[in-house]
Amino acid sequence: MSAAQPFPTIALVGRYASPGIAEPLNRLAAFLTGRGHRVLIDAETARLTPLPGYPAAPMAQLGHEAKLAIVIGGDGTMLSIARQLAPYDVPLIGINQGRLGFLTDVAVSDMESVLAAMLAGAYAEQTRTLLDATLARGAGGSERALALNDVFVNRGAVGGMIECAVNIDGRFVYAMRADGLIVATPTGSTAYALSAQGPIVDPGVAAFLLVPVAPHALTNRPIAVRDSVVIEIALLRGKDAGLHCDGQANFPLSEGDRVVVRRAAHRVRLLHPKDHDHFAMLRRKLHWSETPENLRPQ
Repeated sequence: MSAAQPFPTIALVGRYASPGIAEPLNRLAAFLTGRGHRVLIDAETARLTPLPGYPAAPMAQLGHEAKLAIVIGGDGTMLSIARQLAPYDVPLIGINQGRLGFLTDVAVSDMESVLAAMLAGAYAEQTRTLLDATLARGAGGSERALALNDVFVNRGAVGGMIECAVNIDGRFVYAMRADGLIVATPTGSTAYALSAQGPIVDPGVAAFLLVPVAPHALTNRPIAVRDSVVIEIALLRGKDAGLHCDGQANFPLSEGDRVVVRRAAHRVRLLHPKDHDHFAMLRRKLHWSETPENLRPQ
């Protein structure tokens, strides 16, 4: 690997079955090939949006061969790909074809110019913590999933509030009745946890958030804990409850089930443009500098 070509093989992933994804994918593949990079297309992307002339590969092969992955889509696509590629230590760049784009921060309109600078070495790297969630069934057996944003235990569509007991590092913290409980990473602090009145946490802070959703007791407030702890949520009462990891891996919960959340062994590597400023991004996407009259529909 030469200093002039730090990313000889680049994986491309497009938002699955998204209208209009073919044009930016083709543009990007041609741009990268023209710069001398070997381009591999994610097999599922290629199945839904064929790109003739470019080899397709399953995710495991991309993890072994690619030195960089570029994802075109929204944050949901980035969440899925980040979890899959984290064990391979492959850095990711996100091209935003979604709405807010907290993780996909390069615009499609100027992706070539931005990527040219980044591929030449002008980028800033961040690492993001993953959650490792194990569902231990009261009746026996277990299931496991990773999450970059959050792990959410919630009430069902037809049931009332759930009641759960929370332990941290084996010590009882509280029992709570609520619509649900979110365990979020700093990355996930701008996702569902934000709408539940949780704080925004800088990605560099080594913390997890526990954010109640509509708690019965108003004294149940969001708390932050160090990310080295093990959090256990036991479902004491609640019909039709569920466990959701990044809103993409979903499991039904029964009374007596336990959800154990800890820091995952692998971290996600994100590459941003060199001038990336986390607070400027928040200001822009959350409209912090706008006055109410400027936010009113015209």
